[in-house]
Amino acid sequence: MPEINQTKEKASLTEHYLEVLEKLIASKSIFAQAVGLAETAAYLKEVFEDAGAEVTVDESYAAPFILAQFKSSRPEAKHIIFYNHYDTQPADADQVWQSDPFQLTFRNGYMYGRGVDDDKGHITARLTAVVAYLKKHRDLPAHITFMMEGAEESASVDLEKYLAKYADKLTDADLLVWEQGIRNKENQIEISGGTKGIVTFNAEVKSAKVDSHSKFGAIFDSATWYLLNALSSLRAADGRILVDGIYEDIIQPSQHELDLVAEHAHIDLESLRELYDLSLPTLAKTQEDLKRRLFFEPALTIEGLSSGYLGQGVKTIIPAQASAKLEVRLVPGMDPHKVLGLIEKQLAKNGYNQVQLTYTLGEKGYRSDMTAPAIQNVINIADRFSQEGVAVLPTTAGTGPMHQVFEALQVPIVAFGIGNPDSRDHGSDENVKMTDYETHIKMIEELIASYD
Repeated sequence: MPEINQTKEKASLTEHYLEVLEKLIASKSIFAQAVGLAETAAYLKEVFEDAGAEVTVDESYAAPFILAQFKSSRPEAKHIIFYNHYDTQPADADQVWQSDPFQLTFRNGYMYGRGVDDDKGHITARLTAVVAYLKKHRDLPAHITFMMEGAEESASVDLEKYLAKYADKLTDADLLVWEQGIRNKENQIEISGGTKGIVTFNAEVKSAKVDSHSKFGAIFDSATWYLLNALSSLRAADGRILVDGIYEDIIQPSQHELDLVAEHAHIDLESLRELYDLSLPTLAKTQEDLKRRLFFEPALTIEGLSSGYLGQGVKTIIPAQASAKLEVRLVPGMDPHKVLGLIEKQLAKNGYNQVQLTYTLGEKGYRSDMTAPAIQNVINIADRFSQEGVAVLPTTAGTGPMHQVFEALQVPIVAFGIGNPDSRDHGSDENVKMTDYETHIKMIEELIASYD
């Protein structure tokens, strides 16, 4: 086939899967709101079957699980797995978008839409690469499996059950490519492995049967003050968690892991202040402190608070109820249930035993071995597509089910993708740069070709 025709065919293929991406963005699939999961899974089944894959959609649990398998004819073929998720965060009225979040929009070389980076755009880019390779070569040098779940944004509920159920189709893989990644602010492709874990929980206080008149404020304690004081007792002013035993199980980073982050984590306090327009002082004071905290230490965060009257005018009451949503970002070695138990004990020790804690979600943290041969192969490929060099990180500051996937499959896991430092995952105007999307397609093609 002449080169000009190959180029036209590839452009047409990319355009076709951008149309698929447009439909995926329009298909709301939000686990937290129980919206559109079955419909989106059914559409993905159709798309992958049209591409020639053997597709399984399993609806045994709350979020359908999808396996799409492209099989090589070679008896000695190795196995590559792509892990992705088709659920997204909501895009509700609390976020201001320049365009409809559920309509794929193109502006100034960028694509915008909920899920365009996290994570639907990665699905279509990788599928484009597989189909492009097949059109050129008619066969694959490796078996390729797309494993797609629908509850990643809610701590991957039931994923471990699906992994156990389909272990025979997923074990003995050579490499697992994780959901996403970025090109950093230095214009380097970031190759990372590992994620932080998390435990999320609710805290609630009831101080009386009903709200009371605020004239009793001098003698009645309120649920609001009680909860605020209780939560304040769990964290020092510098952000350190004041919970006995919480740091004891942490697996400390190796010197190699510390060196990788020191060299390749291109993140600094001034850029973060500018990016997020921060008005409060940062907890980290130095670059070294920032990187250690962000990549290798846990953090306690209040996600939201609710108590009393916040309507128009004034209502002079002492609230009888107060609640909060909290999280602890975990690092390897920390167990979500154990951490919550330690917090509960600490609150009682501090004199706040009327705070009721309820576990909501949890995942353990994980760090990849970046010296694994299959991961080194990815790094070498990325170097050919990254003129400014490649940034290699043993972990990220985000959270995902990487620990449970590794525990189930025992496969080297590496992440890279189509994002940028301001892709705004989970926020308004989520975006990817078109050139990064196209580069990812080429990189995946090269990855497949490296198994020939």
